[in-house]
Amino acid sequence: MPPSNSLPILAAALRSGELSLTGYLDQLMAHFNEREPEVLAFVPEKNRFQRLTQEAQVLLQKYPNVGQRPSLFGVPIGVKDIFHVKGFETQAGSRLPTRILQGDEAASVTGLRRAGALILGKTVTTEFAYFAPGPTRNPHNPAHTPGGSSSGSAAAVAAGLSPLTLGTQTIGSINRPAAFCGVVGYKPSYDRISRVGVIPLAGSLDHIGGFTTDVAGMQMVAALLCADWDPTLAAPTHRPVLGIPAGPYLERASATALTHFSQVCARLRETGFTLVDVPTMADFDEIYARHNLIVAAEAARTHRDWFREHRALYHEKTRDLIERGQQISKEQLTVALAGRSQLRSQLTDLMFAHGLDGWLSPPAMGPAPAGLESTGDPVMNLPWTHSGLPTVTLPAGKDAAGLPLGLQLTGHWYADEELLGFAAQIEKVLGF
Repeated sequence: MPPSNSLPILAAALRSGELSLTGYLDQLMAHFNEREPEVLAFVPEKNRFQRLTQEAQVLLQKYPNVGQRPSLFGVPIGVKDIFHVKGFETQAGSRLPTRILQGDEAASVTGLRRAGALILGKTVTTEFAYFAPGPTRNPHNPAHTPGGSSSGSAAAVAAGLSPLTLGTQTIGSINRPAAFCGVVGYKPSYDRISRVGVIPLAGSLDHIGGFTTDVAGMQMVAALLCADWDPTLAAPTHRPVLGIPAGPYLERASATALTHFSQVCARLRETGFTLVDVPTMADFDEIYARHNLIVAAEAARTHRDWFREHRALYHEKTRDLIERGQQISKEQLTVALAGRSQLRSQLTDLMFAHGLDGWLSPPAMGPAPAGLESTGDPVMNLPWTHSGLPTVTLPAGKDAAGLPLGLQLTGHWYADEELLGFAAQIEKVLGF
């Protein structure tokens, strides 16, 4: 296995020359050839490592002086296959003709390339980032789903295939697979990372984020990709006051998830964190319905022309979504869209009223379900995506069968710096 899948450790070793880039890629290739056939996190590519070695040579020639190397020099990243990447086809997990899906490289990918990253490859996505699953398996147990829609991105980090991958979240496509695979998953405040160059599912709800093994790695990525990042806010010195969102939302989690969540909360209290039960989202059923209405309506608009031409090539789950969306009026969508800022205001007002720095919740209804037909239910992520508030999932233990369980932390609107700083504090306590 490669020396480390921790982004800060690996990046520092490659920048300094302590770790040879070509030697590292040789080790990664051996590990990739061993693990990828079981996990199936990446879209297949012929001569992947031959290409990577050539690109590494170009990078080495460009930066012979170790003191001038950029922050992600030589780091191989995975990119969810709804992002456009120069030199790669975009398939979006679909059977549609690839010629109609192409576009200019995503701004987020270009940003990471400028920081010295190499593209390890495209990672598997559910069809158009909805629910029709791909072949990817959970690295902890291949009989279980890795979650979705960023299935391959989460599994790639968990399997040690890449220290950093990009994903998207429209309902729960980063935070849920991060929990199922036992990695860190970060969904920023809405639009804080550019959506340019990514095939949308529902543009009003789509968020660009990613996966790493630790919070320090995610802080590196956020500093590169988040608009107006302020490093002076990234290391809060006080322990956060955290709210537990009591009510019908929290009640959606399974008994297993709630028991684990209670145990994690008790551990945080024991180590000096203040946790406050705050009743909220009494109208959660309406929030849930509103969010799913927006997804359907905007997906129908995104796919209008493609769907007219290629309806038979869509998976049944995606086809049903689009056909539902076609029945939704402009007026219905306008009313539903107004609910995003309303929920954000309600949650933010409660945070200020109770002196909260963030919210704690389970990131999934339980551990990864068995089987690959479903990627699991994203309901525990939905309100935080709907409101656009920034959210990070942290590994927080395992169930009796050895499947990962996580913890979801949500911060103030556009306070992503503090959110990840608080996540780093919690990570130290949890120790995973």
